[in-house]
Amino acid sequence: MSKTIYVLNGPNLNLLGTREPDIYGHHTLSDVETLCSATATRFGFVAQCHQTNHEGEIVDLIHEAGTQKAVGIIINAGAYTHTSIAIHDALIGVQIPTVEVHVSNVYARERFRHQSFIAKAAFASLCGFGIEGYRLAIDGLAAKLGIAAKA
Repeated sequence: MSKTIYVLNGPNLNLLGTREPDIYGHHTLSDVETLCSATATRFGFVAQCHQTNHEGEIVDLIHEAGTQKAVGIIINAGAYTHTSIAIHDALIGVQIPTVEVHVSNVYARERFRHQSFIAKAAFASLCGFGIEGYRLAIDGLAAKLGIAAKA
């Protein structure tokens, strides 16, 4: 079995720490990547982290995860969550266990954020836990795969 988890972050997540800190907090994308790497290591996995502001690049990374036989995908598609059938279709196409993550509670925000095309292609969704949602997503992915943390 592959040991790689793809952690995909979409548009504007490169601005974490400075963009609307009252909503997204003060942690940076680098903090997210450090957290994901440390959490993945607990299960013997490697977190391969990517951020892009381009929808097609997210689709390409999902395809790459399929080609590389990644064990799972953790995805925060940002605003593409609410609009991208292409990302939904890519996730369905590769059939890799996927967890959707959002730093903020999207259901406590604008109505347009309540729709998720990603959730329909994921086995779980997390929102509102800040960057801790990424750790919870990796923990949940490991549990879904029946893999316990290493001592």
